[in-house]
Amino acid sequence: MDVYGYDPFIAVDAAWKLSRSVTHIKDVDEIYQNCDYITIHVPLMDSTRGMIGAEALAMMKPTAVVLNLARGPLVDEKAMVEALRTNRIRKYVVDFPTPDIASLKNAIVIPHLGASTEESEDNCAVMAVRELRDYLENGNIHNSVNFPNCDMGVCRGAMRVTVIHRNIPNMLTKFTAAFGDLGINIERMANETRGDYGYMMMDLSHVAGQEEIEKIRGIEGVLRVRALSGR
Repeated sequence: MDVYGYDPFIAVDAAWKLSRSVTHIKDVDEIYQNCDYITIHVPLMDSTRGMIGAEALAMMKPTAVVLNLARGPLVDEKAMVEALRTNRIRKYVVDFPTPDIASLKNAIVIPHLGASTEESEDNCAVMAVRELRDYLENGNIHNSVNFPNCDMGVCRGAMRVTVIHRNIPNMLTKFTAAFGDLGINIERMANETRGDYGYMMMDLSHVAGQEEIEKIRGIEGVLRVRALSGR
């Protein structure tokens, strides 16, 4: 299969990751005019609503198949119905079926359940267990709804302390000063914020006792402190 790809906003890093077998097209009309299977992978915005309309459909081969598994309104429904009724294109595959589209014999309509296959459900369960275990054992956060991603791998110090805190000025300075006053060196640290909350991870050179941990909990703006064993 010869693959053509069109992305007017592609980033440099994303471009480097592209397979060499993908031909990067600079004019989307070339996709419409030359491709046998046209798939849409864009968000629904004012600029993309109805992007596959009568004009785009008129450019396509009569053997073209359009696959829309992104968002229904990306395709002008009236234009697509007319194209299918007149055999302007071969097939329309969509998981946003409407009564008009579903009634056409050359439309293939499927449920919008691509993330609910047996394999994906198993993968999601495995991923959730791994992420929860990583948080419990190492304090790392991935794909949280309310907190930022933060990952320092496995603790290399004598102890790891994680702190959930409010996203307010001077929090990092307070933590480093507090451990400095206790004579404990911070060997590694990471701090990420998201909205009203921040999450800090610190690998310490020495084990902090309960009294030292309580001093961290007493800092204004701290919501929760966890102490994890290190190497």
